[in-house]
Amino acid sequence: MQTTPIIDPAVMRLASDFRALHLLVSTQDPTPVGDASAALAAACKYVRDGGPSWAETHLAAWAETYVGFGARPSRTPCSAQALRKRVLKDGTLPAINPVVDLYNAISLRYAVPVGGENLSAYVGLPRLTIADGTEVFDTMSNGEPAVEHPLPGEVVWRDDVGVTCRRWNWRQGTRTRLNGGERSMWFVLEALAGIPDDAQKEAGDALANGLISILPSASVTMIATA
Repeated sequence: MQTTPIIDPAVMRLASDFRALHLLVSTQDPTPVGDASAALAAACKYVRDGGPSWAETHLAAWAETYVGFGARPSRTPCSAQALRKRVLKDGTLPAINPVVDLYNAISLRYAVPVGGENLSAYVGLPRLTIADGTEVFDTMSNGEPAVEHPLPGEVVWRDDVGVTCRRWNWRQGTRTRLNGGERSMWFVLEALAGIPDDAQKEAGDALANGLISILPSASVTMIATA
């Protein structure tokens, strides 16, 4: 990626306190040398023990913002809230792959939505914008590939082809998701009011260090927007 991901001014009018931290990652060898099972288990325990102290405040801000663009956070919560609910209900999360397990652990530990995407699958720059309802979103339904459309007014991440994540950070699409073995990746950590000023940067550093531990040939560039 040669340019910073784009944040539509209309999104900032909806949530003026929004800020994003982007990690652009490239690696010559995408084969993990380890896993993130210990980090994920520790993060789940941290949540079960009540951490972090700002979780309720920060996730409440996300719920309020979701209502602001017409979503129902009780049914379609932000990704960090969804992960937290699963851990509080089931006690843990299933392993997916080392990279996904790592960013899920970071999301839980800092109560911050974290997205991970296959940057090579993008056409044009990622951009956070307001949907008009005609955009395509590649997903799965009943085990089969399916196409959905966001609701008009919905906040979405997208590229030149279509939507890559619906309802801000609720559900990732299949076209750009991480399946393991990617050489070019983009991660975004998204924050609103209610999280300490330094926590988002601390989460980004933890993600960067974890990625380099799993993928020793990886190089990471960090960019803040909004």
